[in-house]
Amino acid sequence: MENFLLRNIDNPNSADIGEYEKSGGYKNLTRALGMEAAEVLEEVKASGLRGRGGAGFPTFMKWNFAKADPKFPKYLLCNADEGEPGTFKDRPILEKNPHLLIEGMAISGYVLGAEHGYIYLRGEYPAAKDILEAAIKQAYEKNLLGDNILGKGFNFSLAVHQGAGAYICGEETALIESLEGKKGQPRTKPPFPVNVGVWDMPTIVNNVETLSNLPLIMEIGGEAYSKIGSEECPGPKLFCVSGFVEKPGVYELPMGTNLKDIIYKHCGGIKNGGKLKAVIPGGISTPVFPADGIDCAMDFVAVPKAGSMLGSGAVIVMDESVCMVKVTYRALKFFEHESCGKCVPCREGTDWLRKILERIENGFGREGDIELLLDVVKVMIGRTFCPLGDGAAGVVTAMIKHFRNEFEEHISTRKCKLSEAN
Repeated sequence: MENFLLRNIDNPNSADIGEYEKSGGYKNLTRALGMEAAEVLEEVKASGLRGRGGAGFPTFMKWNFAKADPKFPKYLLCNADEGEPGTFKDRPILEKNPHLLIEGMAISGYVLGAEHGYIYLRGEYPAAKDILEAAIKQAYEKNLLGDNILGKGFNFSLAVHQGAGAYICGEETALIESLEGKKGQPRTKPPFPVNVGVWDMPTIVNNVETLSNLPLIMEIGGEAYSKIGSEECPGPKLFCVSGFVEKPGVYELPMGTNLKDIIYKHCGGIKNGGKLKAVIPGGISTPVFPADGIDCAMDFVAVPKAGSMLGSGAVIVMDESVCMVKVTYRALKFFEHESCGKCVPCREGTDWLRKILERIENGFGREGDIELLLDVVKVMIGRTFCPLGDGAAGVVTAMIKHFRNEFEEHISTRKCKLSEAN
């Protein structure tokens, strides 16, 4: 499949509006503004586009909820806060193809009747902030943003809002709280942001990659888009692959590409001829696959059936030199640190999981610690304000399910053989 989301990113001037226009940039915004908003929404419906931030919710359905709400103004928020370990798929768009995102947001704003947009950017992406703001300025100068865009009577303003490094602000309601100047903590749902979002107005929150698909849908049409990738989850997908592979990086492939093909065909196999041990398929919050579980289509339907989640599409590959107890411990250190503390199951649960894993990893594990880990997990799952607690619990559950022998060995021998070997 020819790249679209990553088109021209090898061009050193790819972030310039002139270079973007040479490759057909903003023609799709012009095309959209020549149609009724309802017609464009029908193209989105026909495309079958699903959110690329992790949940995979049908984009048309979310947009329809917001459009049906009579309150104005409506807001469009781009979630560019990719703070999960292993996730860097949006970065090439933000830094190398920012006008694709801007065009996608302008099209989306037109469909939704939203005249105000914000890009909520990860605090650790300072270069992206400068690039985005320069690109937005260029778009304003060419009347591709602002008032009466291209003389079509459509107004759409866009600004960048930089976060301060909180992983929790990748959750849409915590993002909204932060944008409003409050502490970044998730809200109770319902009500949902599509009806009561930023400043209590109807708000759509979509991921960078989701919004960047809108120009492609306008270019080839919703029906043609729906033929790309898997039937239930169509379109291109960005997979960011890291770890023990020969060619790590960001790959644009059809949704539903087999995980085994991603690792062995596109990424050149395991680094230095090593043997595969485990793969985390969608970022650190998604349950691990053992080596014999990677024959799986990477989409929002097949991966859950196989026992994990597609998440952001951040594929982390590990060979046999990796200690799975240490990976679990490091993951829980992250979740404990990033828990916002609002709800007890997550605040206390991540702390207890980290403490137990720390003593197992450091040679002080006790008989019954594995059962204790699983007991803590049971208290967390389904009882937190947002998915952070469930994600942390799912990591521990899957690691013990597939690699229990390593936990048992750490406890019985009070050491890690893999650490000694390395």
